[in-house]
Amino acid sequence: MSDTRSERARAGLRGADPILARLIDAHPDFNPRDWLADLPPMDTFGALVFQVIGQQLSVRATRRILERLVELCGGALPTPAALLAIAPGELAKVGLSRRKVATLREVAQRFADGRWHDDELRRLSDREVEDRLTTVPGIGPWTVHGLLIIAFDRQDVMLPGDLALRKAIQRVYEMDHLPSQKEVLALAERWRPWRSLAAAYLFQAAFEGSPTGGK
Repeated sequence: MSDTRSERARAGLRGADPILARLIDAHPDFNPRDWLADLPPMDTFGALVFQVIGQQLSVRATRRILERLVELCGGALPTPAALLAIAPGELAKVGLSRRKVATLREVAQRFADGRWHDDELRRLSDREVEDRLTTVPGIGPWTVHGLLIIAFDRQDVMLPGDLALRKAIQRVYEMDHLPSQKEVLALAERWRPWRSLAAAYLFQAAFEGSPTGGK
């Protein structure tokens, strides 16, 4: 996000939500993409690998598995062809469940045989990307929404099924219950068209070590 667009987004969020405004003002130097510097560079396929690994796991556990996968692949995230060349049993040894191994292999196959292309997916709308990717068993909205933020830097994405985000909202907004996905989406309406940045501030406030949830 450019500096101009970033300032416009922050100003929009401040004006739309006084609680979020206090959170933004308390973290003047926050960059929502700084955390990616600790991860290997990720294209669309790499971001999907990261998201599938992270299903139902804490950030810490996700990073440990990712590190083992990178080590297995000689120091970099695997390409689709490289992942398909790894025996499923070897993938399981890095900490992946059989379901996640199957999902990753199916995703890799679709990139390898040309059914999915990085450039083509980037040209699609958020909804079109979700419709395309969720045809693979084991990929749900949470996985796709994370991809849209990480790989495509889309600005108006919300992850209502993310448990860490829901817990952060409960704490920051002093709610007496864990908000449902429907409640998260209702609250997030005021943040359009900057929901990705709003979510980033909430994650930054309280998500380290929390389970992420979702598919």
